Amino acid sequence: AVSSNAHDAKMIATRACDFSSPLSSASPSGAFVTVTIPNFNFFSPSLNPNIIRHRSSSSRRLLRRLSFSRNETQSFPLPFAANSASHRSRTFVEHVAGTKESPHQTIEVYDFGDLESARNDLRNVATRRVETDVEVREIEDLPEEWRRSKLAWLCKEVPSHKAVTLVRLLNAQKKWVRQEDATYICVHCTRIRENETGFRVYRWMTQQNWYRFDFGLATKLADFLGKERKFTKCREVFDDIMNQGRVPSESTFHILVVAYLSSSEEGCFEEACSVYNRMIQLGGYRPRLSLHNSLFRALVSKQGGPSSDDVRQAEFIFHNVVTTGLEVQKDIYSGLIWLHSCQDEVDIERINYLREEMRKAGFEESKEVVVSLLRAYAKEGGVEEVERTWLELLGLDCGIPSQAFVYKIEAYAKVGDFARALGIFREMEKQLGGATVSGYHKIIEVVCKVHQVELAESLLEEFVETGKKQLLPSYVEIVKMYFDLGSHEKLEKAFVECLEKCQPNQTIYNIYLDSLVNIGNLERAGDVFDEMKNNGTINVNARSCNTVLKGYLDSGNHVKAKKIYELMSLKKYEVQTPLMEKLDYILSLVRKEVKKPLSMKLSKEQREVLVGLLLGGLRVESDRERKSHKIMFEFREKSQAHLILRQHIHDQFREWLPHSEEEDIPLEFSSISHSCFGFYADNFWPNGRPEIPKLIHRWLSPESLAYWYMYSGYRTSSGDVILRLKGSVEGVEKVVKALRAKSMECRVKKKGNVFWIGLQGTNSVLFWKLIEPHVLDDMKDYLRPAYEAIDTDGD
Repeated sequence: AVSSNAHDAKMIATRACDFSSPLSSASPSGAFVTVTIPNFNFFSPSLNPNIIRHRSSSSRRLLRRLSFSRNETQSFPLPFAANSASHRSRTFVEHVAGTKESPHQTIEVYDFGDLESARNDLRNVATRRVETDVEVREIEDLPEEWRRSKLAWLCKEVPSHKAVTLVRLLNAQKKWVRQEDATYICVHCTRIRENETGFRVYRWMTQQNWYRFDFGLATKLADFLGKERKFTKCREVFDDIMNQGRVPSESTFHILVVAYLSSSEEGCFEEACSVYNRMIQLGGYRPRLSLHNSLFRALVSKQGGPSSDDVRQAEFIFHNVVTTGLEVQKDIYSGLIWLHSCQDEVDIERINYLREEMRKAGFEESKEVVVSLLRAYAKEGGVEEVERTWLELLGLDCGIPSQAFVYKIEAYAKVGDFARALGIFREMEKQLGGATVSGYHKIIEVVCKVHQVELAESLLEEFVETGKKQLLPSYVEIVKMYFDLGSHEKLEKAFVECLEKCQPNQTIYNIYLDSLVNIGNLERAGDVFDEMKNNGTINVNARSCNTVLKGYLDSGNHVKAKKIYELMSLKKYEVQTPLMEKLDYILSLVRKEVKKPLSMKLSKEQREVLVGLLLGGLRVESDRERKSHKIMFEFREKSQAHLILRQHIHDQFREWLPHSEEEDIPLEFSSISHSCFGFYADNFWPNGRPEIPKLIHRWLSPESLAYWYMYSGYRTSSGDVILRLKGSVEGVEKVVKALRAKSMECRVKKKGNVFWIGLQGTNSVLFWKLIEPHVLDDMKDYLRPAYEAIDTDGD
């Protein structure tokens, strides 16, 4: 008996390791099979991931196996360049290295565990053995011969057709296809590694009136799509699971986070963080260490300076690593200290706590940590702490990064010792063989604040002679100093020099405008204001409008003052309080004329612009009832074309944007929610996904094409025109036909879920001649095709 019990226990333990018990039961209407697939087996080629058990009590047929073995070999592409530190700007590594002007410096790059480790750990994700059943009926068990034949025929035909043809094919079978049949087809597609086709079948299923949600099918389909890095479709299935009130499996969370981190598209990192947070807070799962490390690595390598939200996310990751008993690596401590040191208000107590935890864990403070400490103390103006940290940095005997000099200069500037700050700058020149751009910016800012005119001028002249770029911040500081001192002639001279050497900038124009109004040169101020208003790169803001309005009111020119006020009302700029009293009688006249509020409507130009931007990838967000919608404007920081276009679009849609006191225009901003945008939501973003409208050929005007090109196109090195487009194959075909109708031939290439439309040779010239009148002047040099430039030179 003992031997028998031991044998039974051994059999039970062996079975528990391999498979979980099926949860489905036999159906009286026919024979069913239950595919019992533990999540972890999808990632281990050594295990048989699937087994089909025949549940019919009357049948004595052999068990039929439904194999997913071909899908077991799917994995993400190896390169992970999108979120790597070498492709980011102002990252942790650049902070440590100073700038890229010191090629001989040794840079220690942190290793938080690469993304491949997170992928490899997927085989161990489902340690909780969450079982998912997919019920499919065997073809030979179907009572009707015609159904068996048609189902086998569909399994053969469906993978060979494109999206629209596939839908037509399935629609033609609506009279007889049931959920069990569609599920079988979907599972068959995943078996033969046609996961995208399986997704289309699944999406067609969900639109039928007989559809009942199948958690097992949705889970496996989401996992397969995520492993192929099709994160958009994976997210759709993931959201389907969430909308049913179910919690996705741990493997689905893990795979989706890895898929987002593997993508170079904008917004994917934020989505990865969102899914990661839900994984812990909603699912209660405990991710593997590699996933924590991959997300943290992407966080410290994120483009642009770290925000307070980034610090909160990093702290959340750190908290989860600690509370789940995982090992906290040295680089996690160092990266978290760096993130805290980058904030405007530095939390010294938190930094000291992290340093203490590092010591307890047996980690020594590296150069990266010491440089971060130097930055934090410099922001606080703690000279003694800065000097002590400087000695620690020297004691490491690993070279002084250029940014360390800048932080030390900042510390002495905080306490007003500009002479010592200048001495550190000269020491920087001596030790590094020349000052860096950030070093020049900082020292010129310091001497300008204490009004050392001759020293500031000599430093700026020295900076210009080095041939380094990014002179604008230093010119802005010089012009501010001249304005404070009332030296209008020197200010005007510096302003003209700046325009010759730098890209036009709204900030320096506003300072020049203030100076003109102060000296009473209102005629020149009006010309400068008009120049700003007509130049999409510069444009006017609330500050410039109030400056000119003050000048006109002080001089008694009420006609021009009223025009400025009307412009401010149109753009929803707030009039400064001291000017309101002088505007009382003008405002009273305006109120008499306006007897009823005007309804907001999009102008013809705004409609044309929106069509072009939506083709280029602009997003529309709708409320649940789809009664109101808002436009999400997003621009890239590294794109010079986007920096120019952003200012122009912000001004063009000023009345549609929420009121803001900030003068600087963010990279991302949204319109107010309004029903006016419903047309664009229904045609370009139905069901919350980008789509190309059926009637797009009617809306492709030259102006729409111009804004599409400016927002989402570029000129190749060979001089051709490339346009980026998202949507279905059929939608892209409509756009291509519309371009051909305008006598322009083009080629189409698909990369991921994005299509690239290329216009080459004479076709690019025809395209440029069509849109050139609508392209912003400052962007023409970036976008003009090479062939057009040659033709122009020849003429």
